[in-house]
Amino acid sequence: MRTVPLEIVTPDRLVYKDDVNMVIARGGDGDLGVLRGHMPLMTTLKPGIVRIKKNNAEEQFVVTSGFMDVTPERVVILADTAESPQEIDVDRARAAKERAEKRLAGKDDSVDVERAKKALERAELRLKAALQKNKAI
Repeated sequence: MRTVPLEIVTPDRLVYKDDVNMVIARGGDGDLGVLRGHMPLMTTLKPGIVRIKKNNAEEQFVVTSGFMDVTPERVVILADTAESPQEIDVDRARAAKERAEKRLAGKDDSVDVERAKKALERAELRLKAALQKNKAI
């Protein structure tokens, strides 16, 4: 199967670089799959799990937001943050989820509700990816 070079980059580091068969991500207008030769595309990325298919294996990365730049010859994901399931600290993600849930359940007017919702979404994504990885082991 033909491959396409993929890079996942955050402001801090190059997270992933390899030739892959397919990239599946949650774009601004919905989920999309990208193969080599895809028409040029620039899209925002919603918080989600980027799935990478290579040979008969799949890797995942939790991406909070960013952009995906696709040309027929390559794919570049510029993400605010990106983590593999192996990098996720499950205890820390659970604590972040509980904090966000408490903030949203409280009656404190000083709580930034949108920020708490985003924190909850990030924590749930991180937990989902980490727990899926543990099931696969």
